[in-house]
Amino acid sequence: MPIAKITGHGLVAIGLSVGLLWASFVGERLIMKRSYARRAEVMRDLRQMQLRHHTEPASTPMPASPHIFGATVG
Repeated sequence: MPIAKITGHGLVAIGLSVGLLWASFVGERLIMKRSYARRAEVMRDLRQMQLRHHTEPASTPMPASPHIFGATVG
């Protein structure tokens, strides 16, 4: 003896609810996958920008020598 019957409308509502649940689950996975890929791309771009803007001196300074300035002792 059944306690409650599920009508056709009820089955359709359950089916739509399950479909929406799966669609939201799949959609969330796709969004997360894109966000991880975008984050990796941004990190690569930041590293490249830091390497590009790394400054180095044109030449190294010469060590100080007393003969350069003409100072002689004696």
